Amino acid sequence: MKKAFSSLLLALLVGGCAGYHLGPATPAHLKHIKTIAVPTFANTTLTPRIEVLVTGTVIKQFQQDGTFRIVNEDQADAVLKAEIVSVGRAPARSVRGNVLSTTEFHLSLTVRYSVVGRDGKVLGYPGSAAGGTSFFIDKDLSTDERQALPLAATELAKQLVSQLSEGW
Repeated sequence: MKKAFSSLLLALLVGGCAGYHLGPATPAHLKHIKTIAVPTFANTTLTPRIEVLVTGTVIKQFQQDGTFRIVNEDQADAVLKAEIVSVGRAPARSVRGNVLSTTEFHLSLTVRYSVVGRDGKVLGYPGSAAGGTSFFIDKDLSTDERQALPLAATELAKQLVSQLSEGW
């Protein structure tokens, strides 16, 4: 009786894990993709020289995630084509007693992307990812904004890579 109960308990415990598997859980349209190329993103904004920063941050996030291996375009199963479509700044906090003077801003960064297979077909649907951060103004607004860009790019990269590697 004791042996039968323990066998039944073991079967129920092991049977509960039947649908799980180890390894990456990529979406169905990217199941066959193991390697991906990430060329420098296009920049359609008025913010200069952010293409390499955002592209490099996305590549680092892909390397940390480990679902796809980064390779050159001629060796890749797919290519991530993306463009930076907006860099925005909005006031988040004003000076006490003077609502027209801002001390803190929220910086947002948005990218539109698509994954293209070797045959040139777009895999899945085109998507977009956004990242943001807050920064305080010291003396120079443009310098402070420029220093906040890597933080917004990191948030954007996390969102983009999780959309591609996990499907959401």
